[in-house]
Amino acid sequence: QVQVVESGGGLVQAGGSLRLSCAASGSIGSINYMGWYRQAPGKQRELVASITSGGNTNYADSVKGRFAISRDNAKNTVYLQMNSLKPEDTAVYYCNIKLTLLLEYWPRHYWGQGTQVTVSS
Repeated sequence: QVQVVESGGGLVQAGGSLRLSCAASGSIGSINYMGWYRQAPGKQRELVASITSGGNTNYADSVKGRFAISRDNAKNTVYLQMNSLKPEDTAVYYCNIKLTLLLEYWPRHYWGQGTQVTVSS
């Protein structure tokens, strides 16, 4: 019913930039929340940044001032612009979208498949 597809990961040197994209498609009625999470080897998945339907954003302290989350409601897409990347940003990045399907009342969370970001020193 719903597909969540991420793109934009890759290998970059420290100090470089990457832009991640995540698009949701399917029988979508409305999108409440869009967020980016990451999971490094041996660590728990953590919130990186999120944005509500009203445009309110939230960032992990470790990425404030370096990352920026944005969304295009017409395209059901959320972006994560990552600047001044550090080796400790290396992780698999996952998109999470909370949305309500057409003809349903309650929202559900959907995860993307993940995209690898590797920052070399």
